Amino acid sequence: MAARLEPSAVADLHWSPQQPASLSSFDGSNLIGRDGVALIEVFTAAEQRARSSQAYVRSAVGERLRVRSAQETRDADADLLTIEQYDEVSGLVVRTTVTRPSGLGVMRFETVIRNDSDEPVILTAISSASFGFGKPQTESLSGLALGVAASEWLAENRWREHPLTDVLPALDLALHGQDGRGHHSLTSRGGWSSGEHLPTGYLLDHETGETIAWQIETSAGWHVDLAAARDGATLSLLGPADLEHQFAHELQPGASFEAVPVAVAVSPDGPDGAIAQLTAYRRWLRRDVATPDLPIVYNDFMNTLMGQPSTEALLPLIREAAAAGAEVFCIDAGWFADPEIGDWWDTVGEWSEAPDRFTLGLRSVFDEIHRLGMRSGIWLEPEVVGVNSPIAELLPEEAFFRRFGTRVREHDRYHLDFRHPAVRSRMNAVVDRLIADYGVSFFKLDYNINPGAGTQWQAAGAGDGLLGHTRAFRDWLIGIHERHPAVLVENCSSGAMRADYSLLAVTHLQSTSDQQDLLLYPPIAASAPAHILPEQSGNWSYPAAAMTAEEIAFTMVTGLSGRLYLSGFLDALDDEQRALVHEAVRLQLSDRHLLRTAIPFWPLGLPGWDDDVVCLGYRRAEDIALFIWNRGETPAEILVPGVHGTASVAYPSASSGWSTVSGSQGLIVTTTPGPTARMITVAGGVR
Repeated sequence: MAARLEPSAVADLHWSPQQPASLSSFDGSNLIGRDGVALIEVFTAAEQRARSSQAYVRSAVGERLRVRSAQETRDADADLLTIEQYDEVSGLVVRTTVTRPSGLGVMRFETVIRNDSDEPVILTAISSASFGFGKPQTESLSGLALGVAASEWLAENRWREHPLTDVLPALDLALHGQDGRGHHSLTSRGGWSSGEHLPTGYLLDHETGETIAWQIETSAGWHVDLAAARDGATLSLLGPADLEHQFAHELQPGASFEAVPVAVAVSPDGPDGAIAQLTAYRRWLRRDVATPDLPIVYNDFMNTLMGQPSTEALLPLIREAAAAGAEVFCIDAGWFADPEIGDWWDTVGEWSEAPDRFTLGLRSVFDEIHRLGMRSGIWLEPEVVGVNSPIAELLPEEAFFRRFGTRVREHDRYHLDFRHPAVRSRMNAVVDRLIADYGVSFFKLDYNINPGAGTQWQAAGAGDGLLGHTRAFRDWLIGIHERHPAVLVENCSSGAMRADYSLLAVTHLQSTSDQQDLLLYPPIAASAPAHILPEQSGNWSYPAAAMTAEEIAFTMVTGLSGRLYLSGFLDALDDEQRALVHEAVRLQLSDRHLLRTAIPFWPLGLPGWDDDVVCLGYRRAEDIALFIWNRGETPAEILVPGVHGTASVAYPSASSGWSTVSGSQGLIVTTTPGPTARMITVAGGVR
């Protein structure tokens, strides 16, 4: 007879003496859950699947798991359901905790596997969560859609929605009496967790609006796997796996291994509703990492000094940034390099100032930043050492990523392994010195190479070494917070190539792109809140003297659509251009508290890369904020469906040419010819 905890405040999990635990349902949804689909799948070198297929389902260990105990508890802000399963053949104990934050339609899955046998077990893949989905009582997947986002340098967050039957074709599996053997998958590659696909996505039933959305919380390898079944389909969310990531972990007797955490949200209100649930969950996840004031950061890199700072170049920018209202001035890359070197790419790693770059020393530059009332920031790339850096010969060989007996070299750089104590000790000393000697309180931490599969040092497979490194790096960041609680950390990675909630849960700001073309940035910025909190989405604004007033307003609206991340030669602007910049900064200063609770939505749908019109909305405590860009050459008339109320242009305030009319179906916005952009607020316009 099947068993479950009833009633459950978390989720309905079923099991029996003949079956492992499975997710039966969640919040009464008709889309998610089905008995008989093992919640946790475990693959080992000794045993893979109990039934041959290409999907991450029906693992031999997973099918044999049997529940030994189950307990439901509650802490201050969440309900927890913990089940322990055991496989008598392998001796593996699987302990899974499902956490549901209070008031949210979200489940977080955390699993620990312990080896209770007398022999080592080689783990090759673990599903952090697997479950059935689909329409009740039918094999048909028609009307279901898969939403995923491609990503790459300069072109992040490119969401597309596909009919599920395009990737899981109808096979008449009932006739064959078997589940399918194929699959459709998305996988990360190497150390850029969001470099090819975002580690988040959704499944939508167009008929009912029910939506399942997920995020995988790792900076190492991850994998999403969908497969057809006789009665619907299955979704498996995994961390690194043998086939995709060269992952293998040797689990000694008595030892334990933590699978990658994942979160799953369910909503009856379409993708916007499911993303809203994940947005609230991300805030819950970060509840111990406060950013008290969401400061406005000026950074000297983008379309400005581009990695070649000097005293003479910085001082005018520092003064103009302070005059504009910036609260942090961050000196970006190049501060450590002799200006005569030119390209310093392969020399990084010492993290000491270049004495010939700053007339009276770097300290004098920081003194000017502090004198003008701003906090000081600095750029570091802590996980790399250039091949021509003296540090490359000072650290032990085990401190670097190694494969096949040699160091991993990517674009003339070596990759450090933060599991090694010498690496952590050295980088702790670097951070502590910069804080003590210069008063730095903001670090922009970059990550510009992809080291591939990982490292074989103290790992059965290279992918296990990468996972271990990323976890050690995350712990190192937590250590910075513990030693220096006032210090803020930006997570940057060639823009947003490693934007995941393993790191974003313990950092304060995320650069959303390295995109230097103001016309290409809107779909990146507008889509960013689907996987990054609005208050963490650092969108660059880089006004320039050569821009028209409309172009400056355009780039400033991009910044205002998240955390305004300011750059550009502000000292070269004329009075009209400068006024537009100052107005945007003042608006962010007055509105930034609203970002903390803002819920993103996309009234025109998540934008396409080539869309002329791009629109992002925020439901805020006091109103609705709309950010609209028209990249076309002609005026656009835009219906913003479901938004009603009194609308006004919030930025730029002296805007002419745009008009708004509240209609029966929503707000009608008419723009001027592009490129043009506005921030519009709608009082009483709750959607």
